[in-house]
Amino acid sequence: MSEPIVYGFPRSTFVNIVRLVLTHKDIAYRFEDLEPVMGKPEHLSLHPFNRVPIFRHGDFILYETSAIVSYIDEEFEGPRLTPQDPRSRARMNQWISVVNSYVYPYMIYHVTHERLVFPELGIASDEKVVSHALPKVELALSVIERELTHGGQYLIGSELTLADFYLLPSTFAFGLTDEGQSLYRKFPAFCRWRALMEDLPTTRKMRASLPPREPIWHAREWANSHRPKY
Repeated sequence: MSEPIVYGFPRSTFVNIVRLVLTHKDIAYRFEDLEPVMGKPEHLSLHPFNRVPIFRHGDFILYETSAIVSYIDEEFEGPRLTPQDPRSRARMNQWISVVNSYVYPYMIYHVTHERLVFPELGIASDEKVVSHALPKVELALSVIERELTHGGQYLIGSELTLADFYLLPSTFAFGLTDEGQSLYRKFPAFCRWRALMEDLPTTRKMRASLPPREPIWHAREWANSHRPKY
């Protein structure tokens, strides 16, 4: 079977979750940059909800990040990132849901877009969006801190799982903002986890594979289509 393909754009938080998992399992893959065709028929034929990533393995096409990384972990050889114990596996899935529901929307969709993505395109930040998000980000960080303080070095104790790679890209991007750098100092266990994750050979290899950072050009449309309003 031909090597798998990841479709997306380079700065996508969820695309980089998939790329981290593939890199950790040492799976060769091809990346197809959809930036020039985001929202156009070529993209929508792969993902009808106008999002990324999309994963192709032969004639099998899959979207939604949690489904993609679960498939990769089951289908391909390499170190397993899904616990075998039912309770640990349930805890991992709980953390994945936490990132989807409570971490990504506020760290990225609210703050990082307003502080980095939109200003890079000449669009002014909306301070109401940032102000709405920060208490929710702090709550999420406090929950993560509590888990890491009472557990091991990873979200699921001593076992590196999909949950850790799921959380990492959101915390990386939010950490580029002034608000992220200020908030992170309040959470030492979280900072130790983040330093550990950023220093993994997997993370360093994946980061080295990315192109130079450029504006997300198609994000101009986000300011009209799905920017939060308060």
